[in-house]
Amino acid sequence: MRTNKLRVDIITLFPEVLAPYFQESILRRAQERGSLKVVLHNLREYGEGKHRKVDERPYGGGAGMVLMALPILRAVRDISRAVRVEKKQRKIVILSAKGTQFTQQTAVRWARTLRHLILISGRYEGIDERVKIALRATEISLGPYVLTDGDVAAMAVVSSV
Repeated sequence: MRTNKLRVDIITLFPEVLAPYFQESILRRAQERGSLKVVLHNLREYGEGKHRKVDERPYGGGAGMVLMALPILRAVRDISRAVRVEKKQRKIVILSAKGTQFTQQTAVRWARTLRHLILISGRYEGIDERVKIALRATEISLGPYVLTDGDVAAMAVVSSV
């Protein structure tokens, strides 16, 4: 399916959980061939203060905690600066239960057109809505159910694209 080299950057709170998945089988071989590069980023490295805080109460109110906008925006900024591709060849994706359902058709289209994919793995009650607006990010879901975080969805997206 892959017609060009794809770099995937995944922003997550738990890169150590994802790392083994990308070091095995077909995805490992794709990286060895140079058709895929997966880079994991720990969101805490972009966190606020001494304790690298990345979560807070929702900006507009509501229950639970959301991932803060600023650490995510910093991470995407740094990644985008490091990876030079045309804007139309990069997609920023928020993995969320309320997103548009990810389909095989979408996977095929992305495989043919993208050279850079930034996946933002949600956690807690989600991600500060200002992130989606500021980045003009696409919000996708694996299906009509809720996962504990976006890491499983990130693995599925990379595997299918």
